[in-house]
Amino acid sequence: MSTTTRTTRSRPSRSPWGRWAAVLAVATASLGACSGDQGVKSAEALRVVTTVSPLTSIVANVAGPEVTVTGLVPEGVNSHTFEPPPSAARALAEADIVFVNGLGLEDPTEDLARANLSEGAEVVKLGDRILPESDWIFDFSFPKEGGKPNPHLWTNPPMVRAYARVVRDALVAHDPDHAATYRANHDAFVKRVDALDQAMRTATASIAPDQRTLLTYHDAYAYFADHYGWTVVGAIQPSDFTEPSPREVAELIDQVRKYQVKAIFGSEVFPSPVLERISDETGATYVDDLRDDDLPGAPGDPEHSWLGLMRLNYVTMVEAFGGDAASLRSLDVTDVVTDRSTYPQ
Repeated sequence: MSTTTRTTRSRPSRSPWGRWAAVLAVATASLGACSGDQGVKSAEALRVVTTVSPLTSIVANVAGPEVTVTGLVPEGVNSHTFEPPPSAARALAEADIVFVNGLGLEDPTEDLARANLSEGAEVVKLGDRILPESDWIFDFSFPKEGGKPNPHLWTNPPMVRAYARVVRDALVAHDPDHAATYRANHDAFVKRVDALDQAMRTATASIAPDQRTLLTYHDAYAYFADHYGWTVVGAIQPSDFTEPSPREVAELIDQVRKYQVKAIFGSEVFPSPVLERISDETGATYVDDLRDDDLPGAPGDPEHSWLGLMRLNYVTMVEAFGGDAASLRSLDVTDVVTDRSTYPQ
């Protein structure tokens, strides 16, 4: 199994979806001309479009309930392979700001957005804004030769703090009349982000450094591991997002035995019989409760938030290794403002 390396990359070629996006843009414009009101933005509030649900939650906390926030990627769907439906063109055409994670995660959606942007609107690539290419992580699921780094920055609280800053500044630039509100929401949100960060530091300290080893279904914790001093020894899902080959499974079993991994982690959304086999052959405990971008509960529930998602994952990891997660369990993970965003299910 290859080890994680850091390097830069050349930008990948644009998706073939871009050609279809241009066609959809023309179709959308034609429909707007016929209906008379399509594509006219509200004068009362910004219209914002996001992609995966963790980003939607982060943006919603900074924006507040008066901003219309619409997520495009259904919760529990593989965001790496998601293709936006033609109906997404309308939401993108009406948006003032489109927030995407970037780092190659949502290329088809980004192409569709750029083909449909109205005058004065912009696409904000959060990951590209906060992380220099020298700090991009390439690893077994996101190899350098594939051209795309690991994009899962939102599992690392300090990077979400930086995301929130970029969101705040974009909202203020587009809507300076409500700048004070966006800044206040931002400040309240990052206090909870910082509290989560400190709680995870405390919880991590209860686990011996040589026991902080992660084998997960999906390779979503590279930046988390780098920040908290954990080691990612492997991921079940290969770089092409298929099931691993027998040889790859054998290598993962060797890794678990080599590092004496106590627990391996599956996904509630994508159950994997491969992990069960690895558990059976190594004796490691199999835990299938992790979520990459599927928020706990349903929209409107208190823990349906980025904060709730991260606490659930962190508690699951820490307690699976016999650590003390009390600092995490005591956190307030509710939104700092009412979240009226649209979360596709």
